[in-house]
Amino acid sequence: MVDAGVSGGKVFADVAAHVQDLVLQSPDVVRLLDSLALYAVARLGSVGRELFCGISVSRPKKPTAAAASDTKARLLDQLELKYGQGPGDSAVSSAATMHIKDLREEARWPDYAAAATHQGAHSVLAMPLQLEGEDRGVLVLYSGQPHAFSADAVAMAEAFTEQAAKGVALTLRMAKLQDTKDGMTAAMQTRTVIDLATGAIMAQNRCSQDEAFKVLREASNSRNMKLRDVASLVVSSVAGGAKTFTYFDE
Repeated sequence: MVDAGVSGGKVFADVAAHVQDLVLQSPDVVRLLDSLALYAVARLGSVGRELFCGISVSRPKKPTAAAASDTKARLLDQLELKYGQGPGDSAVSSAATMHIKDLREEARWPDYAAAATHQGAHSVLAMPLQLEGEDRGVLVLYSGQPHAFSADAVAMAEAFTEQAAKGVALTLRMAKLQDTKDGMTAAMQTRTVIDLATGAIMAQNRCSQDEAFKVLREASNSRNMKLRDVASLVVSSVAGGAKTFTYFDE
């Protein structure tokens, strides 16, 4: 809980460090977002102003990672997906905070606003996460009270989000490094299997490396299988003691 009269920068000087600790405890993106959503309502809520928080992050060639502080926030987040409109999406596309003081008076997203109000939300504050490259994210706060976010409260929520985004960016960077490592490992394993299979074919057919690789590639086309999979069959066959391997389907 925070005092809106205190400078947001000073109050949240520890947020980035706290989120980094969360990263070290669990570098998984979704788990971090779950912890961050709970942390946001604990730090930004106050007596008489209960908040709900939803966070989502989208990355190229990855499914959207989403988290919420509770079931209510999750339902409210899902409304944007259902109607294809809402403050979270607008905050991301405009790279600016969206402050809806009273959803009952909101005309930009009528279907979303009506559904969100029906779920008990009246005030919404959606803030984009400043991430790296093509990564996009948003932190959305909901309140059951209209006009729940004063100017000071908005400034503090923005300060919190700015600091929290640093931890999210760190987690995404670590995830990309892990993906790169896994990709390189898989590529090396594939190359090794193909090299072993090529060697086996050379030994069986007393042919050159280029000729052996051509045989392997033609077998891949004939069987409609990936080159690595055919190579694995060749290696397994040799390891099993077979002296020959049928490269083409009859």
